Amino acid sequence: MQEKKRENLTVVIPNWNGKDFLAPCLDSLLRQSVPCPPIIVVDNGSTDDSRAFLQKHYPRVQIVALPDNLGFSAAINAGISHADTAWVFLLNNDTQLHPRCLETMNERCFRQNEYDMFALKMMSYHDRTMIDGAGDSVLRGGVGYRLGTGEYDKTPYAMRREVFGACAGAGLYRLSLFNKIGTFDEDFFAYLEDVDFNIRAKRAGVKCCYIPDAVVYHIGSATSGSTINPFTIRLSTRNNVFVIIKHVSVRLFIWFLPAFLVYQFFWLVFVIKKGHFSSYIAGIVESIRYLGAMIGKRKSIKSTSILSSRQLVRACIDAEREAIYSIMMRRRQHNRTNVLLHLYLRIFC
Repeated sequence: MQEKKRENLTVVIPNWNGKDFLAPCLDSLLRQSVPCPPIIVVDNGSTDDSRAFLQKHYPRVQIVALPDNLGFSAAINAGISHADTAWVFLLNNDTQLHPRCLETMNERCFRQNEYDMFALKMMSYHDRTMIDGAGDSVLRGGVGYRLGTGEYDKTPYAMRREVFGACAGAGLYRLSLFNKIGTFDEDFFAYLEDVDFNIRAKRAGVKCCYIPDAVVYHIGSATSGSTINPFTIRLSTRNNVFVIIKHVSVRLFIWFLPAFLVYQFFWLVFVIKKGHFSSYIAGIVESIRYLGAMIGKRKSIKSTSILSSRQLVRACIDAEREAIYSIMMRRRQHNRTNVLLHLYLRIFC
């Protein structure tokens, strides 16, 4: 993968049995206020005639066909490997773009040399007054958080600012970044792969900027069917452990242990409440099987890291504080108390 000097981009859309979502997504790209860039749809072994549908109705779209469902990470990596432009725009298939989204990206992103990633404003597809994500943050428990999720679109989310990372469901990446730190970890299959990528990027000194004027409308969990099911619980639990193993040294783990235990306790309570304890255990067991592989990757990450342990801790604490403020704002909108979150902030942040 070699970065081109011209200022252009390729859109990469992963798809698995998402034929019903493809037309609204692709039509929104074709109806942009600027000419549509190349589009690559990576089909993950779909069985719903997605490929035939694309060939018939969208012949200009390049299809990268994978033999089986190899996961979200493998799909976007395949798309990235076929891109030959300076930038790659990763986009979920269950999205629609505002008509001026690409024009805004052209105006606001390509000449910002200090940034290699851009997070777009993701709005709820069904309630377009509601934020779905305004840049990604991270919690010391080893998971990410989309800032603004479930909040009304107010002033704080109308400001361009630096954020910890981007959601891979609607993120713009400089192609050379993947040469620098690698692509998305395919062992994750799905969920938290962008958290891992964002941490790797942060450790390598990469900056990400949130662009509020570039708007994408997102359905969310369209492929998996729901946000909470045995599949999502198992992979989220397993991949949470992957993130910890890959990025948290023994010294940092001891430092993060109280905050880590708090998160794990509430995650376990949530899982039990939803009736998915067996999926949680399955995720833990799978994480143990991958232990050696994750330790090996942890060693390789060090070769691209420039942040010291102290700098990484500071970055994670700052990101976590921003995430907790966002969670508290969402809870206030629903008239819920924030006593425990205030206490967490005072103790850990």
